[in-house]
Amino acid sequence: MSLEAVLADIAACRACAPELPHEPRPVVRVSPQTRLLICGQAPGRRVHESGLPFTDPSGDRLRGWMGLDYETFYGRPEIGVAAMAFCFPGTNPKGGDFPPPPRCAQLWRPQLLQQLPQVELTLLVGGYAQEWALGGRMQANMTQTVRAWRDYAPAILPMPHPSWRNTGWLKRNPWFEDEVTPYLRQRVLEILRP
Repeated sequence: MSLEAVLADIAACRACAPELPHEPRPVVRVSPQTRLLICGQAPGRRVHESGLPFTDPSGDRLRGWMGLDYETFYGRPEIGVAAMAFCFPGTNPKGGDFPPPPRCAQLWRPQLLQQLPQVELTLLVGGYAQEWALGGRMQANMTQTVRAWRDYAPAILPMPHPSWRNTGWLKRNPWFEDEVTPYLRQRVLEILRP
């Protein structure tokens, strides 16, 4: 199966439709040239509406961490985004979004990743992505996994989610922006270098 066929199947997927409070709108952005793959949790409401990943304040913070402007982030085919779930899971009345339904990753990730052989660096953004991708290699929690980032480099970089909800986490863990962000920016430059 080709990448084009996998993406067409993902776009047509309605597997989670009975559980979603809205019409499914899978959001994934990859190409045969993808060398840096960003794997987050799931699209938020704004991304669901725009159909473009990270078109929200989380995306602004993520691009800042990566040292990229908006045009470069969306204009370079080397950068791909494929969350653990491709559809917005809905808003939890207690705050934040619902977690990504595991069904999406089970259905699509193996097929999709198989069609992306050029990927050199995968950003695992948040605990859900880390748990799925690392399995037993994940540390006790997201913080410890991100703190152990050197153990996963150079192919994988675990990161906190760039949501505004993690502003407190970033203040309590200044080592992330002191150590991990410069490494990330250097890797991004290497990947995008002609």
